[in-house]
Amino acid sequence: MKKTMIKDQLNRPLRDLRISVIDRCNFRCQYCMPAEIFGPDFAFLPKSELLTFEEIFRVANIFVKLGVEKIRLTGGEPLLRADLPELVKMLSTIEGLKDIALTTNGVLLPKLAHRLKDAGLKRVNISLDSLNDKVFGIINGRNVKVKPVLKGIEAARKSGLGIKINMVVKKGLNDAEILSMADFCKQEGLELRFIEFMDVGHTNGWRMDDVITKKQIYDILKEKYDLEAMEPAYFGEVAKKYRYKGTDILVGFITSVSESFCKSCTRARLSANGKLYTCLFNGNGYDIRDFIRNGATDEQLQERIVNIWNNRKDRYSDERTEETAALRKKIEMSFIGG
Repeated sequence: MKKTMIKDQLNRPLRDLRISVIDRCNFRCQYCMPAEIFGPDFAFLPKSELLTFEEIFRVANIFVKLGVEKIRLTGGEPLLRADLPELVKMLSTIEGLKDIALTTNGVLLPKLAHRLKDAGLKRVNISLDSLNDKVFGIINGRNVKVKPVLKGIEAARKSGLGIKINMVVKKGLNDAEILSMADFCKQEGLELRFIEFMDVGHTNGWRMDDVITKKQIYDILKEKYDLEAMEPAYFGEVAKKYRYKGTDILVGFITSVSESFCKSCTRARLSANGKLYTCLFNGNGYDIRDFIRNGATDEQLQERIVNIWNNRKDRYSDERTEETAALRKKIEMSFIGG
């Protein structure tokens, strides 16, 4: 398939598309969907406002024609979207799409991992922020223990899916478990991603003082392990990766706060209600859903996406301060995934 390569105002190509398929979640993680905000009466999107699988497939097709090689499905919790393997199967037929991945809390993987793998899913990122039941229950806001997530990890492993573990680290909450998480993942042969606590949306109470930086985490790991820095595998790779010396096991860092990677960001994001966002921290979305439903042709839809990307100049993490974090209009993580 012939692709039309497009670049934004900072000469960044379009390579990755993250699609939020639902805004609901069975967890209430503090850094994403805190229970005091997303309570029993919170009004989530009705099904009619979510993009249909056919609409997602149509948009994804156009994005791949414009240079996208990887699609990641997110939420909310994407496994709550009914018949998700059917969407994966549809996306896997797109010529030129090299990778389909998914980010999940893992609890529903024992039921779905094999179906997702058979449908064409390549990889999962599973969130696990603590190995301590009490701490994990506090973080997820539902008092869910660690065991259901471990069962999800095992189900993903048995199905043949690639696995990475995501750990969001927040000072005073789970930073004491950095080394134990590294020990666990190294022993299990799992790639661990330490993620700096980020100011996504306005509901997670973010403060710069709560951030444990990549350097601080790295220094803790170095007390026990010899780490070898890895070169980026491709332009736009987010994680700064290291290898435990003498092994093939990797550990990575997502450093949005302390070491910005805006200059190589190649990601576009499609929210659960069908808006296109050019930055995780930019609350100004561009309508795609209603544009489609009002009768736009594929040519018109492609032209709209090209215009949006060509005019993109986001570099929020380069410019972040405590003050800008509080003032900037942002979309909540539950709508946009991550």
